Amino acid sequence: MIGAGVAGIQAALDIANHGVQVHLIEREPTIGGHMAMLDKTFPTNDCSMCILSPKMVDVERHPLIRMHTCTEVVGIEGEVGNFSIRLVHHPRYIDEERCNGCGDCEEICPVEVYNRFDAGIGVRKAIYKPHAQIVPNVVIRDREHCIDCGLCYEVCDRDAILHDDEDREQEFTLTVASIVITTGYETFNACGKPQYAYLKIPDVISSMELERMINASGPTGGTLRRLSDGAPPKSLVFIQCVGSRDVAQGRPYCSCVCCMYAIKNAILIKEKNPDIDVTICYMDIRAYGKGYEEYYNRAETLGIRFLRGLPGEIHETADGMEMQIENTETGAVEYLHPDLVVLSVGLQPANGAEELAARLGIPYDETGFFSSPDPKVAPVTTIRPGIYVAGTAASPKDIPDSVMQAEAAAMRAFTDAIRAA
Repeated sequence: MIGAGVAGIQAALDIANHGVQVHLIEREPTIGGHMAMLDKTFPTNDCSMCILSPKMVDVERHPLIRMHTCTEVVGIEGEVGNFSIRLVHHPRYIDEERCNGCGDCEEICPVEVYNRFDAGIGVRKAIYKPHAQIVPNVVIRDREHCIDCGLCYEVCDRDAILHDDEDREQEFTLTVASIVITTGYETFNACGKPQYAYLKIPDVISSMELERMINASGPTGGTLRRLSDGAPPKSLVFIQCVGSRDVAQGRPYCSCVCCMYAIKNAILIKEKNPDIDVTICYMDIRAYGKGYEEYYNRAETLGIRFLRGLPGEIHETADGMEMQIENTETGAVEYLHPDLVVLSVGLQPANGAEELAARLGIPYDETGFFSSPDPKVAPVTTIRPGIYVAGTAASPKDIPDSVMQAEAAAMRAFTDAIRAA
């Protein structure tokens, strides 16, 4: 299993529960993927980690699943039933057997740097855990930003923190019957749409930054605020299709989840702060899943405004921000002056997906996602027997669809393992 987001976790559990040994490979320090960053899931508004965290723990405790975090694939040989995968394990500079994840080293560390898990809204230390519920519960030392002050060595009574020369990259090989690719996605960098002034105007943020901001375990404790002055916003505008359905950007595809996660976050904000004026600017609302249309209707009932049209530019004025939008339903030109703008960024292939495809000897389509020779009948297959793809590694999709596709890929991989046994 290459990639340990919710799709990789589900596939690993399905195969292992049928009595087959599974190796779960993840290049990050923890399993869980992007789902661990979310506050709630649509259309039920269930707690994201309440769904994901038990699965993460099940993976850690399962006797037939071996996790390989901080690990990447560097080569592959063989065929279905007898693949040889070369992996490289990047150092944590931590003795994983001794570390109990107490966090004393994290508290005493004086260095604060950009926290990618919090989408830059918060900071982390040079020795850290990405979030409180990580699996495995082991810290990692960021060698690039560590200043070698030595405080972490002194505070760790288990001697779990290693010096640079005690932990090196390790290359090793696994022999497996089949491979499932669940490498997930990255979000579009909104700087690619300069007309929206992302990173130039502080109160223009991405949807992932909003996710972390309204998350109770996030850097602001779930409090919605402007980044410019820390004040709570009185009005908020979502702009849809940022990096999706955009031929000029080379992303003609719909990212499938942007309409729904914008509606979800708008509902969460409106329910907690009824006085905030919330507007969603869109091209088309694509509420195609079970219960999604009702979710959209619920948003309208709460007073969330859906404005059909996208702004040409966002301008910073003396009083805040201004954007001009043509309402394509009425033909009227409107001027909005929001306190906070959220760019609903689309999904794109995970970093390194092209290199991984080359190593595995399988193609990817013109958008960069892994392709299947028969996407309608067998969407989890690739041109190479024994290698399967699931979740957002194949195409943008929501969590339920990712899980269902992971289960389908797991059964294909299980069949290969039984035949090879």
